[in-house]
Amino acid sequence: MNTEDTIGAICTGIGGAISIIRIAGPDARAAGNRVWRGRSELSRNNARQMLLGRIILPDGGDGDSVLAVYMPAPNSYTGGEVVELHCHGGMLAARQTLDAVLKAGVRPAEPGEFTFRAFVNGKMDLTRAEAVCDLITAHSAMALHLAERQIQGRLAAEIMEPRVKLLDILAEAESRLDFSEENLDWTETAVFIEDLEKIGARLAELLKSGREGMVLRHGIRVVLAGRPNTGKSSLLNLLLGFDRAIVTQLPGTTRDTLEETADLRGIPVTLIDTAGIREATGLIEGIGIDRSRRSIKQAQVVFWLLDASAADPEAEINEMNIHAGAKQNLIAVWNKSDLAAGRVLPELKCPAARISALKSRGIDELLNLFEKSVWEFPHTEEPEIAVNARHAGLLEEAIAALPGAALNLRSNDWELAAVHLRAAVSALASITGEETDPDILDQIFSRFCIGK
Repeated sequence: MNTEDTIGAICTGIGGAISIIRIAGPDARAAGNRVWRGRSELSRNNARQMLLGRIILPDGGDGDSVLAVYMPAPNSYTGGEVVELHCHGGMLAARQTLDAVLKAGVRPAEPGEFTFRAFVNGKMDLTRAEAVCDLITAHSAMALHLAERQIQGRLAAEIMEPRVKLLDILAEAESRLDFSEENLDWTETAVFIEDLEKIGARLAELLKSGREGMVLRHGIRVVLAGRPNTGKSSLLNLLLGFDRAIVTQLPGTTRDTLEETADLRGIPVTLIDTAGIREATGLIEGIGIDRSRRSIKQAQVVFWLLDASAADPEAEINEMNIHAGAKQNLIAVWNKSDLAAGRVLPELKCPAARISALKSRGIDELLNLFEKSVWEFPHTEEPEIAVNARHAGLLEEAIAALPGAALNLRSNDWELAAVHLRAAVSALASITGEETDPDILDQIFSRFCIGK
């Protein structure tokens, strides 16, 4: 991506009351004045004011009635010249306005290009830029909270502190090489080694948050499986809060997998309802059952529905063990407990909840088990920081360099210690974007939507 062109794009979703077309770049104000007419031109005299006017179409006719605002550099989202045109919502009005902008000499923006310019112009570091994408794609309140904290700079601050300390140690190591004959007031080596141990421990704590980051950013695939007529579709509807799946008393009603996103205890999930596992009675049901088996294999968590009122509960359990017994995060769900009040059910090796999807009973018990299986411990607080896969890889590089630095410091080998320290500093700088390969930047910003 270059930062010299003037670019434009629709930066709001289509179909709302208002659509916003953003123009950014050196020629943004001139381009805005070529396509928009009001009582006065956009200028520094009316900067950051919403002005009413109309779009001038390429054929000279009047387009939509539009509010325009000019934001001069550096006080804009990108840090450069920006004009925004606020037109009526809907595909036609937004598309017509954008077409007029593009025909005025503005290039279509690439995915993430506005935020890329904000990064290049120093309006945000790379962790904050990544959080913009996380904010847009957040599918749960906890994921939204995490993205907001990262945009506020919480992760950048956690990285900056150890990086500054490592730079201090590196500066003294290099000073000892340059002024080895000077009788200067050097810091005790033991102090530096203790600092490295503390830095390593702190970076290791940050690395552990990668599990939370993966879950909150990418979500969990939860498959509802079991024999026909055990209540899988009823549980799906109950967890979603609306009727997504058809529910009947007839076995085999669900013939295919159904997928819906939901928020369970702050965890974004994809709930997958599957066809009941049994001997297929026809070609279509057979295909559905095959898909059910594949979904079970791909699931991160399986809710296996068992009929608590069944005449032979052991047969239910055997079926579960055959098809899902090897799954690590398997949760047995004894459904229809309202029809088996007081019944003693067999003990299971996996976690089990006793519910009634029909009566909406026992769902908290099931969600407690689900939450524990995801986090591996009760998770009652929203995380303040959770690194992503890119951050985790760089944290591992930084952590791996510290033992070598400490070893060389102990033997007063300042030159080799400096090599390890530089590697750790470079890895941490890459997290915030102070040192980052252009290909990595392209990969990060290509995940953004056009217009952001």
